[in-house]
Amino acid sequence: MSAYIQTPTALTIAGSDSGGGAGIQADLKTFAALGVYGCSAITSLTAQNTLGVQGVLAIEPDFVQAQIQSVLSDIQVGAIKTGMLANADIIFAITESLIEHSHIPLVVDPVMVATSGDRLLAEDAIHLLIEKLIPRATLLTPNLLEAAALLNQSVAKNLTQMKQQAEQLLELGAQAVLMKGGHGKGETATDLLLTTTEEFLFSAPRIATKNTHGTGCTLASAIAAGLAKNLSLNEAVSQAKDYLQGAILRSNELNIGKGSGPVHHFHKFY
Repeated sequence: MSAYIQTPTALTIAGSDSGGGAGIQADLKTFAALGVYGCSAITSLTAQNTLGVQGVLAIEPDFVQAQIQSVLSDIQVGAIKTGMLANADIIFAITESLIEHSHIPLVVDPVMVATSGDRLLAEDAIHLLIEKLIPRATLLTPNLLEAAALLNQSVAKNLTQMKQQAEQLLELGAQAVLMKGGHGKGETATDLLLTTTEEFLFSAPRIATKNTHGTGCTLASAIAAGLAKNLSLNEAVSQAKDYLQGAILRSNELNIGKGSGPVHHFHKFY
């Protein structure tokens, strides 16, 4: 008789993107592409396509909590990722749901604004994100705009400023911060992973494409997938970066919508 081996499993807590390029849909595609079984708790519904967000309907906080509890009471989850959380009440419900599950690695993608510029988190919810959820994070994954918003500062313009802001974000309680440099300028995009004891840089050529919808969701989910497979944080980030780079590089093979299209989540299979 063969020994029982737990299937690597991850839970995404995020909003639904009806266009399929970001949010829950991107998370589950990423999990599947990386060999991880995906579960989900939906925080909000969006009417969304490659051109933008036409509408948002937040789920009742009690039902968000019910989804999380339903999954975690039955399924052995190896990592959790949060994305679009919509409002303060939902953030509070999530943090309450995760109190008894602090042993599960948590990747917090502080989604505030969509690629199109549409707001995805209520202004009055930012303080609760900072006070309640970020201190529970194994990893916080802000882009340059999100980091600036969390700290109420100007957007970092170079690696030195990125490190300064990452250090300040660590002080909010996260175990590690991945400052994403995709919104920067230059031929190379550099991400900075900072923990209380280590620093790592991940650089890759900047790819000229309009198909960047869902890149943040995809990267955070790919990292969660690595953690669900018991990779170290550095290994999980490194493999996730390689996966996303390939997904962006081959995104032009897809012809989806009239605006900012999705990355190619299943590029490894075609």
